[in-house]
Amino acid sequence: MYPDLQLYINGRFHGLDGRRYQDVRDPATGEVLGRLPWAEAGDIEEAIQAAHAAFQQWRKVSPLERSDILRRAATLTRERAQAMAPAITMDNGKPLADAVAEILNAAEHLDWHAEEGRRLYGRVVGARHPEVRQLVVREPVGVCAAISPWNFPFGQAMKKVAAAMAAGCTVVLKGPSESPAAIVLMAQLFHDAGVPAGVFNIVWGVSSEISQQLIASPLVRSISFTGSIPVGSQLAAQAALHMKRMSMELGGHAPVLVFDDAEVDAAARLLARLKIRNAGQVCVSPSRFFVHQRIYDRFVVALADALQQVKVGSGLEAGVQMGPLIHGRRFDAVHGLIEDAVRQGAQLVTGGRRIGERGHFHAPTLLADVPPTARVMQEEPFGPVAAVTPFAHTAQALAMANALPLGLASYVFTQSLATAHEVASGLQAGMVNINHSGMAHPELPFGGIGESGFGSEGGTESFDSFLVTKMISQISHVPG
Repeated sequence: MYPDLQLYINGRFHGLDGRRYQDVRDPATGEVLGRLPWAEAGDIEEAIQAAHAAFQQWRKVSPLERSDILRRAATLTRERAQAMAPAITMDNGKPLADAVAEILNAAEHLDWHAEEGRRLYGRVVGARHPEVRQLVVREPVGVCAAISPWNFPFGQAMKKVAAAMAAGCTVVLKGPSESPAAIVLMAQLFHDAGVPAGVFNIVWGVSSEISQQLIASPLVRSISFTGSIPVGSQLAAQAALHMKRMSMELGGHAPVLVFDDAEVDAAARLLARLKIRNAGQVCVSPSRFFVHQRIYDRFVVALADALQQVKVGSGLEAGVQMGPLIHGRRFDAVHGLIEDAVRQGAQLVTGGRRIGERGHFHAPTLLADVPPTARVMQEEPFGPVAAVTPFAHTAQALAMANALPLGLASYVFTQSLATAHEVASGLQAGMVNINHSGMAHPELPFGGIGESGFGSEGGTESFDSFLVTKMISQISHVPG
């Protein structure tokens, strides 16, 4: 059920073979699932060289042929979804149904990018002279270094890889060491789908060592990273020194604005589901709840009731809606935010405790009347914690929502078109969801503004960091 953990370089899998390694543990039990080999500097250089050599051919492959290969991979992904999902649940912790959904969504991204990669057209620009022809073409940038996170180990990596490969680039992927099974299974998918050797490579190890070597290599021309703001800022600075193209999808602290005309009970139920998804370890998870004072008490009761009904347990158990946090450090960080908020006067409505005697299970938690100085209002909780505070009018709600330099996702609940338009225009966020959650479809750009990063994954914008623009102006003879 759980795969052998390996490197994948130039079309070949590599095991421990005397390399350093780390234990990978089940966050629900603490048990060791396997040993993950770390890539040495020579392994990383081999992966870069393999990707560079493969790029010379892959860039020339017809977009239609690249599309066929990626669509074969998408078909295999769907066929193997049920078989692959348990491994993701085992090292990530999310419920099995969520793991299956993540894999199927990744298959959609493969299909969409396979098709859209056939449409990366240039254009002809009308010239000022009748004998001059002017073209604008888009070409693949080269070898791409992708660094993907542990919270959606299959889906987040696939977004990067699908766009890069569809654009004609090759990839060296540093996957998440906490939940590596998904990436090994992905390598097997691409291998079986006929992706040429060197087009896709995976390496593991010390993140700082790998990223430094990848970014410093003159053969690597683009960096795609999803992760924390501090790490993303460091990588962006390193990449800027070498003039690399970049895409950075960093942290969020999503505000939720619930107005007095909202469908309170329905909104509370939906927000509870979004809050406990992946135990709150989601960059777009709703986390700062601003609720109109006229419906505040009713909303707090409804949200608390919804959170109290969540079934928490091992993701492999039937009916479980929320699994454990990824590791003990995450549990301690989440609990520390709760304790700080209570010390500053917040009301602990529900949750705030550990569940069970083993694993990293934290009860879904609701904090009410949270002061703006509490750390949970300043720092992304990345856990199952909802912090709620009232507002009196729209301007105040927008001011509180926009108080942080982050701008990834946001949520609005109102029945007024006028309010929806005003707030959607006023929110400083890369994504605004009104009365539902409509993100993560492959045809839509997914990304933030401010310290939440730049670049998008999904939509036609997802190709931007993997392509360069070339202008060609030609005439048949040298003018006399």
